[in-house]
Amino acid sequence: MALSFDHDGAELFPNFVNAGLLRKLDAMFSMLPRRAGVRLGANTKLQGWICKASPILQLARSLLGGTAQPVRAILFDKRDAANWALGWHQDRTIAVRERIEVQGFSNWTLKASIPHVEPPFEVLQRMVTARIHLDDVNAENGPLLIVPGSHRLGRLTDDGVGRAVAAGSTFACLANAGDVWLYATPILHASEASRQSTGRRVLQIDFSADGLSGGLQWAGMASS
Repeated sequence: MALSFDHDGAELFPNFVNAGLLRKLDAMFSMLPRRAGVRLGANTKLQGWICKASPILQLARSLLGGTAQPVRAILFDKRDAANWALGWHQDRTIAVRERIEVQGFSNWTLKASIPHVEPPFEVLQRMVTARIHLDDVNAENGPLLIVPGSHRLGRLTDDGVGRAVAAGSTFACLANAGDVWLYATPILHASEASRQSTGRRVLQIDFSADGLSGGLQWAGMASS
């Protein structure tokens, strides 16, 4: 079954990243620490690729408008030494440059020394997330699972998440290396642990065309 972004909140773009760029990304990421999730704000080579007129930026701007920019990037590296599962949830936090107390922004945390906060849910509803697959993802090595259409349900309680998953249909986002999955950031998603020894790397980038209120600034790709 093929999904469409307009109807389901998620869509696959096959062969979106060519083999040459995949090799460059592989070389770039080979210098990073090998752990489950690496936040990439200070990676200058990656900044230069994402923040200019790259195909992935143009894809995000086709949905959000010409001012859309990358606001967070994480490399997920699921393999034997760093295997994990995630239960069903909505992404609720954004990365900002510094903590400023602003009405509507709550539940502050630090992740890799970067302040994260839950914004008003409307901010998340106007974001998109791209997952660039550096390796093949099959049913056995922990693909992203989603509930199509769940991005339209608004902010859900824990009980609401369970009811939405039970009431909807789940979909495994399988991919080949070079494919890109694009989804609405608030979509319900989960991931099982990998049952294979081979690695599964995904570069995940969040995009937004919004500014933030009260002096808050996106951490973006220029954070340290």
